[in-house]
Amino acid sequence: MARTRAQIAQRLTRSSGALSTAALGRMEYDMPWVTELPAEDRSWIGLIVQAGIKSFIDWYRHEEASAPISAEVFGVAPREMASEITLQQTVAMVRLSVTVVDENLDDLLGPDADSARSALNRYAREIAFATAEVYARAAEQRGAWDARLEALVVDAILRGEDEDTISSRASALGWDTSANVVVVTGRLRSEADLDQIRRRAADLGLGCLCAVQGTRLVVVLGGVDEQGRPADTLSDAFAPGPVVLGPVTRSLADAKISADAARSGLRVAHGWTGAPRPVAADELLLERALASDRAARRMLVEQVYLPLRDAGGSVLETVESYLSGGSSIEGTARALFVHANTVRYYRLKRAAELTGLEATDPRDCYTLRIGLTLGRLDVREL
Repeated sequence: MARTRAQIAQRLTRSSGALSTAALGRMEYDMPWVTELPAEDRSWIGLIVQAGIKSFIDWYRHEEASAPISAEVFGVAPREMASEITLQQTVAMVRLSVTVVDENLDDLLGPDADSARSALNRYAREIAFATAEVYARAAEQRGAWDARLEALVVDAILRGEDEDTISSRASALGWDTSANVVVVTGRLRSEADLDQIRRRAADLGLGCLCAVQGTRLVVVLGGVDEQGRPADTLSDAFAPGPVVLGPVTRSLADAKISADAARSGLRVAHGWTGAPRPVAADELLLERALASDRAARRMLVEQVYLPLRDAGGSVLETVESYLSGGSSIEGTARALFVHANTVRYYRLKRAAELTGLEATDPRDCYTLRIGLTLGRLDVREL
């Protein structure tokens, strides 16, 4: 007589321990990586296999009624298992467990094996979906946690928290704390995809931390060279308008310097109508100083006034005369009673070497003028 599902399920229940043992034995033989796991993780795998076989038997006994398979099977293992064992490895374990049960059905059930085998095939499909659901949920939770932690790291950088706090949080995100760092900021696109920015940075070999602050997007990039490259290639990730790169710093702990300069530059970048995109914060020293950025004001004095003052050889006098005399080489030469070539090829050339600014360039000329004025005002404080 044909046995009922309850009777077949009872026979399977009596053999569930042997089936679990056989499945684990096959895993250790066919999957060497299982034997390399810590003892605790191997014990969790054993519990998952046992729970999976028990879940199938219950599922079969109740005529394949819908049930929360993922909770029954994977609920016995800690959440951390999803990060220790990959989805591919879990799928391989499930497939092997189903194979072992299938191979033993004939010996266990005889003529009733076909009924159980048909149900096993359907159960295998259900458990596959349950496995994918578990890993998808774990990835979603991990992504949400990483996003929150990432925002905390960027906020800690902007507020200048202590190095240990920043380093420990960044290390949890896999950040290389010894890499050169630059902070880039600009307006946020309405359809901004932070994951896409992270993927592009990864393709460039850069570490990436993103955070949204109101209408601004702040991106911290690690692994750049001394000039901040290739961070300048990510400007199209921002909305139209200025994109400012802070100065390169040696580590994430010092990134506040870069962040402060970048944010200061973004506030005043509209003051330079011909600014490139992206523009370095140090190229906006003039606008930042005029907007009362004390750090920029000090840097401009140190870059312009002090080198010219200390150069000797009438370099400072020549530059001031050139600027106040309508930017005329010949007029400056007449005012100083020297030859025009002395002004052009010696003194102004020397000034360019000291400051990096060409007096004959309109913007550099403007920067020199403001830098000298600030120097005369602030030199006593330096």
